[in-house]
Amino acid sequence: MFAVIETGGKQFQVEPGQTINVDRLPLEVGDMVTLERVLMIGQDEQCTLGKPLVEGARVIAKVAAQGRMRKVVAFKYHNKERLRHKRGHRQQFTRLLIDRIEA
Repeated sequence: MFAVIETGGKQFQVEPGQTINVDRLPLEVGDMVTLERVLMIGQDEQCTLGKPLVEGARVIAKVAAQGRMRKVVAFKYHNKERLRHKRGHRQQFTRLLIDRIEA
């Protein structure tokens, strides 16, 4: 069984036991979270599409970790003009362990 969920403006295809990194959620490690924006559920040869969401479907997940991704460096340089701008950014994420999918 799998589901397509939406969180943080992104879509993920998930299965029970899978781990995914999503944009940071304000939760503690070990908390359970219910994701109710389920766009599609599939099992074997059947799939149920939502219009836009599947009614009554939800995905239960456990917060496995909170962290920050690798630093992304943006460097702007103009030669002969003494213009150098270096900026860095580290995106925060929440790692979710998918527990079960309820249709």
